[in-house]
Parts: sequence; structure tokens; C-alpha cells
Amino acid sequence: MNHPFRFRRFSSRVLAILLGLLFAVLGATYLSVSHANLSNALAHSEANLEVGERIYNDAVRQQIDFLARGASVMAGDYAIRTVLQAEHPDPSTLSSALQSYTGRVGAPVIAYFDADRNLFANSEACTANENVGPFRYLINRALKNDRTQDSDFSYLRNQLHVLVVVPLYAPEPNIVGWFGLAFPIDHAFAQKIKDTTGIEVSFVPSSPAQTGATTLSPANLQRLTALLGPSLKGDRELKIIPLADDRYVTLFRRQELLGEAPITVVLARPLAAELAAAHALEKRLAFISLSALAIATLVALWLARSVSEPVRQLAAHTRLIGVGDYATRLAVNRADELGHLAESLNAMSRGLAERDRVRDLLDKNVSPEVAAQLMRDGAALGGEEREVTILFADLRGFTTLSEKLDPPALLALLNRYLDRMSAEIEREGGVIDKFIGDAIMALFGAPVTQGDAADRALAAALAMERALTGLNAELAAEGRPPLAIGVGVNTARVVAGNIGSHRRLNYSVIGDGVNVAARLQALTRNTEYRTNILVSASTLASARGRYVTRALGQVVVKGRTEPVVLYALDGRG
Repeated sequence: MNHPFRFRRFSSRVLAILLGLLFAVLGATYLSVSHANLSNALAHSEANLEVGERIYNDAVRQQIDFLARGASVMAGDYAIRTVLQAEHPDPSTLSSALQSYTGRVGAPVIAYFDADRNLFANSEACTANENVGPFRYLINRALKNDRTQDSDFSYLRNQLHVLVVVPLYAPEPNIVGWFGLAFPIDHAFAQKIKDTTGIEVSFVPSSPAQTGATTLSPANLQRLTALLGPSLKGDRELKIIPLADDRYVTLFRRQELLGEAPITVVLARPLAAELAAAHALEKRLAFISLSALAIATLVALWLARSVSEPVRQLAAHTRLIGVGDYATRLAVNRADELGHLAESLNAMSRGLAERDRVRDLLDKNVSPEVAAQLMRDGAALGGEEREVTILFADLRGFTTLSEKLDPPALLALLNRYLDRMSAEIEREGGVIDKFIGDAIMALFGAPVTQGDAADRALAAALAMERALTGLNAELAAEGRPPLAIGVGVNTARVVAGNIGSHRRLNYSVIGDGVNVAARLQALTRNTEYRTNILVSASTLASARGRYVTRALGQVVVKGRTEPVVLYALDGRG
């Protein structure tokens, strides 16, 4: 008869239980950290690819604009116009003039077509009617759509190019001809994109007879071509693919061509570069985990050899704590060290239960004032009507600023700004309700009632304006442009309380007064008001202090029919 496996020694049993629990926790921690590192690496790589795609698009647009400007320069060139205005224009002379422009405008191929779209001259030695089909197609398309220029991608002599056509006008004006310019999308262009973004760039043709361009190694390019297949599932795909040396987060994008099968633009970033720091952290975590296991083994053996029955009770209670049962108490009627240990375990259970309760509450509400109220009154859904002063603050021109800074620098600047503004709000007793991107919503008078909530809000708004002046002085010293702020303050009766679901709560306020405060903030963009701070008449009526204000009349804000009386807040009285 077979018997289930049983430990023969108590020390082995205690050792297996303690080490098993510790190994599970450490293993779960390691796997969680590893998964988080991989997720962060993928997210960062995907964000970099999105940036790389925008840079590629900008580079193509800039090249098209440059070629168009070059065509305009040629259109006004005296030598070219002299040749074209001759009674019998000489194609060879015009070809020579066009050839002299290839280096100046960065277009190895320049062609001139007459009003009937026939090739008259080009920058190459011959003037044969070869590789002109794409140019003619662009000219016809520009005429059909009444455009002053047109551009697209096409192959010339099995090399991918960006083509631009620009008309040449007579003084009447009438179109007397067309300039066609082509810029190669070659290895040099791909390398330029890589040097700017750090991303591998490839232009993969659909036909083996056509030439592509890539910054990948030959082995990686061969693997990429094999994985690409005959076509994409859509015009744009983002996925991870294994190449010869690493896994790459890859963005595939279909690029349509004139009269030919489309090519595939591939932007790829290796995961190894993103995971280098994460792997170092994982190695350190593995070393710490192994050290912890070794130390735990020695401690468990010592404990197992030192005690008997009470230890089994303590081990059983430890297992209950390990699975989250903090309500059960250990009953050991002893006055020695084991009795003290039992009491300590009971105290630990109470502490862990209290910690979990506090953590659950603080996970749902971030403000210390809100957390204190929840600890006192509980975290039930619902609220109460009360008078609250709401402050909305927003950065002006943040969208333009975000276009000029890379994501890390933008995030650092935003956190720096939010830290200064939050400090001034909290110094006046305000509660940060939420951050909405670069905007701040703060409450005065909730959840803690304040008799001078309106004065605190006005003082905070002025303090934020002063703090921004100081921050702008620092930014100016760093050679950065200044920031601008808009603040709206309104006092109204709103519903304040816990909003959300039974699993996730957020202490906030709702009502028409919140909408008015937000609209006041938006109205600070009106340059006629000449102020950074707009307050409502209800706020000034609730304030007890003296302030320097300017009446701005009544405004009907979006979302309500009743007008709001506006005041510009310029300082204290």
C-alpha cells in the first residue's frame, strides 16, 4: 500500500514550509519585475517608433519642399529662361544647365517637360524618353486637380525616388513647361533617419528586381525579408519579430508607388538596448533572492531545532498570515519567549490588517485630508451638498511646447511645474482633486470645511502666479522659453463625496460650479482681459479679505444659460 509522502523530521517540515513561502514570494516578485521591465521596454520602443515615423514623414516632406523651392529657383534662372525663350531651344544646352543644378538643389535627376508633357531635356547625358512615365503621371494629376505642384514615390532605374513636379509659368501667366525633380530614397537617406532617431530603417521592395535601402546588416535584412511575406495584413502593423541578432519591435508601413506595387517601410528597434538596464536589475534581484533564501534556510533550521509543539502552532499561524487571514489570533498561554512571540504575531496580524485597510483607502484617495476623512467615516459611495471653492489651473501653449521637447524633457518640465503649483495650493490648505495632463483641479472647503475657503483659494491663485514668475526666471537662466498659466476660481454649492464604483473610489465634487470654474480658466486665454486669474462674483462675495480686482462684465460660459459675472484678480488690497 502506497502512503503519501511525509516529512520524517520536524526541521525538514518547517524548513520546507518557510522556504516554500519565501521562494514563492521572491519568485513572484522576480517574475513581476521581469514582466514589468519587458512591458516598459515594449512601450518605450513603440513610443520611439512612433516618434521615428513622424521624423521620417517630416524628412520626406522637408525634402519635397526643398525640391519645390529648387524648382522655383530654376524657373527664375536667367540662363534657363534664355534657352527656353529662344526661337529654337537647344535641349543639350538646357540639359547642361539642369545638370549644374543637381548638386545645388540636392536632386540627382532633374528633367524639363514642355507644355505637351514631352521630355525636352534632363540632367543626364542623354535625353532619351526613359523613366519619364512617373513624371508625366504627376503632371497629369497636378493639372487634373488644379495643383501648383505634386509629388509621390516611384522607382527610376530600379532605385526608389521621391518625385516632385513644378510648373514653369509664362508672364501671362500660362504654363509653358514643367520641371521634374527626383531625390533618391537610398542608404544615405535611411542612415540619416537612423542617426537622428537611433532606429533601424529599411525600404523593402515588392520585386527582387528593384533596389531597396536599409541600415540593417545583411543577415538581419535577409531574415526581415523572409518574415515580411508577400503583403501586410493592413497598411500599418506594429509587432515584435526575431531577427538574426535580437528581437526587434518593428513598425511596418505600406508605401504606395506610382503605377507599381507598393513597398514596405520598416522601422525597427532592438529590445536588447531597452532591456540592458532591466537585465542588470533582474540579476541583482536574483542575487538578493538567493541570499535571502540562504539566510532563511539557516534561520529555519535553528528555529526547528529549538522548539517543538509551539512551533507547529506558530507555523500554522504564519501560514494563515501568508494567505491574508489577519482575523485569526494565536492562543498560546505561555509566559516565556514563545508566548511573547505569539503575542507579537497577534500584534503583527492586527498591524497588517490595519495596513491593508489604510492602503486600500489611500489607493482610492490621494489627498491626506481625504484619507483622514475616509478613515473616520469609511469609504462608502455617496456625498453631501456643501459650499466649495474650486480652482482650475492650466498651462497655456502646452501643446506647442510639447512639440519642441522630447518626451523625457517634457515630462521633467511638467513635473517641475506641477510640483511648484501643488506646493502653493497645499500651503493654503487646498486639496489637489486631480491632475488632468498639465491642468490642476483643487478644492478649498472639501473634504475639510474651511470658513475662509474663498480667501485661501484666491491666495493660492496669487501665490501660483508668483511661483510661476520664479520658475520662469530659472527657465530663462537655462535658456528655455517661459511658461504661462491660466487660473479660474469659482465658489458654489456642489455635491462632494466618494464617486466611482465599489472597487475604486475617488473623492471629488460635481455640479455646475465645477463647470464654471473650468470655463473661467479657459477664458484667461482671452487677451482682452489682460490677466492670468479670473474669479467669479460668488467667490469675491464669499471672500473676507481685500483684493485688487477689475470688473469684466458678464459672460455666458459654455454649458449654462445664466451669465457669470467675471473679475480679474490682480493682487491683494
